[in-house]
Amino acid sequence: MSKERKKVLMDIISSKEYKPLKLKGFKILLGLENEEIEELEALLKELVTEGKLILTNKKKYILNEDTNYLVGTFVSHQKGFGFVEVEDREDDIFIPADFTKDAFHGDTVSVNIKTEKSGDRREEGEIVQVLKRGIDTVIGTFQKSQNFGFVVPDHKKLNKDIFIQNGKTNGAVNGHKVVVKILNWGGGGKNPEGVIISIIGHINDPETEIKSIILAYGIPVDFPEEVMEEVKLVPDKITQDMIREESHREDLRGEMTVTIDGKDAKDLDDAITLKKISNGFELGVHIADVTHYVGEGTALDQEALSRGTSVYLVDRVIPMLPHRLSNGICSLNAGEDRFALSCIMEIDMKGKVRKHRVVESILNINERMNYDDVKQILVDHDEELMKRYHEQMDMFKTMEDLQSILKERRRQRGSIEFDFPEAKFKLDDKGRIIDIYAYERSVATKVIEEFMLLANETIAEEFHWQEIPFLYRSHEDPDPEKIRNLTEFIRNYGYKLKGKELEPHPKEIQKLLVEIEGSEQETIISRLALRSMKQAKYTTTSDGHFGLATDYYTHFTSPIRRYPDLQIHRIIKDVINGRLNDQRYEHYEDIMDKVAADTSRLERRAEEVEREVAKFKKAEYMEDKIGQMYRGVISGLTNWGIYVELPNTIEGLIPMNRLTDDYYNYDEKHMTLIGERNGRIFRLGEAITVEVLSVDKRMRTIDFGIIYEDFDDEE
Repeated sequence: MSKERKKVLMDIISSKEYKPLKLKGFKILLGLENEEIEELEALLKELVTEGKLILTNKKKYILNEDTNYLVGTFVSHQKGFGFVEVEDREDDIFIPADFTKDAFHGDTVSVNIKTEKSGDRREEGEIVQVLKRGIDTVIGTFQKSQNFGFVVPDHKKLNKDIFIQNGKTNGAVNGHKVVVKILNWGGGGKNPEGVIISIIGHINDPETEIKSIILAYGIPVDFPEEVMEEVKLVPDKITQDMIREESHREDLRGEMTVTIDGKDAKDLDDAITLKKISNGFELGVHIADVTHYVGEGTALDQEALSRGTSVYLVDRVIPMLPHRLSNGICSLNAGEDRFALSCIMEIDMKGKVRKHRVVESILNINERMNYDDVKQILVDHDEELMKRYHEQMDMFKTMEDLQSILKERRRQRGSIEFDFPEAKFKLDDKGRIIDIYAYERSVATKVIEEFMLLANETIAEEFHWQEIPFLYRSHEDPDPEKIRNLTEFIRNYGYKLKGKELEPHPKEIQKLLVEIEGSEQETIISRLALRSMKQAKYTTTSDGHFGLATDYYTHFTSPIRRYPDLQIHRIIKDVINGRLNDQRYEHYEDIMDKVAADTSRLERRAEEVEREVAKFKKAEYMEDKIGQMYRGVISGLTNWGIYVELPNTIEGLIPMNRLTDDYYNYDEKHMTLIGERNGRIFRLGEAITVEVLSVDKRMRTIDFGIIYEDFDDEE
């Protein structure tokens, strides 16, 4: 409905004469036709979600006049209590278990503040009403009793089992992973009630668990029919007619152009041209022109926005765009003509971009390189590969030189570089895990990273100064409380952060990382520094990127797999083609806040799914390793146990009750566990030997036991 209709509704409800009405009452009062009733209901729900109205138990709408009411998202805890996250408020609101009403994790709720913040104690509140359900289905494991059944949710934050009446089980048996539709949300001591609408498979089938995780997070796998119908209209190849129609594009097919990606990558977003010029370099970062095939507002576009990003799991990729585009005409495949959006930069010998231009282009990739081969060429000087790629050798050497210059320039301004090994999974022909190992970044990956960073910064700065609607990648300053904890911890080892204690410049964190390099504390201090950082997100204002120590940053380089990149490509093309008139400007201004919020949320969802699948696969891999011993490093200390990370990145917990030689107390300030009798101290970063005791694939946990012979050796 229009803004005018919305205002009329608010005026009516705010008036002194107003008496609470149900939906039907508004229909009669406003003289609406039957076909308008759904639109009216949607508008009233919107006002409820915004916290302006309250929907009573009798389904009547009243004005929310309580100024203490806030609207936010409920985050539940396994133990029954929870928190409400309110936008634009730094601290969330604690909700005791008795005051959560019937809220589920992810619900939009109104909350009444009961206790104000005092010192380190956060605000406490009571949920007044669930305004909007975050979910209406739950994934879990079915367990049958004699006269009924129930489903234990997979999601750890859903702490109530779902009651299932006989006749609503859809044929499920014990151990089936199922999808449950919620019929009644419970509350007042009663469990939620539901009906099983589909069976995913049995918990003994590993594929069932992966499907369950994907479904639990609402990740769409299959593309709707209308999307696939649009995909059929996309050509497989660029024809001469298409090239003639795009005659305004800069023809770069004569340039030596390469892609450098992982061996298994099939969606190739970016390509590079590079040559030396007087007093510097000319670097071309060429990005697939996805917007040429994905029109704004089409079914393809709406589906891409609803996904937000491709999801990269251990054994599969769930793409943002159908394979015919992501692996086909959008992918910069070698030997094929491809449309691109190119950022061509002139860079001096100190790494500063002297000038640049952004153009629509056409490419034909000379070589599809991979990181391993480029590393073997530049580092190992593999003669066979050097001979195979003799035409590109000068370019590779120039890439290495420019990468070093750009990296040094970032170092000088204070850019922080965390270089943790990434977990890599080796699969057999049937997709089963046969090995997990830590993968270190090579010079080849660093080359591409530096070039992409430079293109993203260059684009962001240009469009910031043009003052037009845009999407930026922003990274706020670290959390002061976490910085305080980091400062106190590193002081124990003789390190410190200079400058303002709770507002360090990124350069100070960078200096700390350099200072600890090679020390016993390097890994753990690096991790604590990383944990002090806030999460980067998409914004419509250029708020700067703390980690990169830059005022301007965006995501321009991956439109096949990230919607924000695709969105800003549209804006860039409108600008360079003179199409950004007042109407287009207003259109982008209207939509960008929502695009930024939605894509930030969807990015977090994808990261959570990727993390959960990796944890499951790690647990699955360790299942037959019970009784084996490993050397690991203490990666976390809590009052419930010790987390230990193995060299292959697998992490497990030594539960507190497995520390049988003494009673240990957790010293939060110094992040240590201290034995009461023997004085034994467990510290972060300490190397210890552990035994694999148990694995729970469903909970995705690994329990270790400690081998005390280590301590005897020390003595």
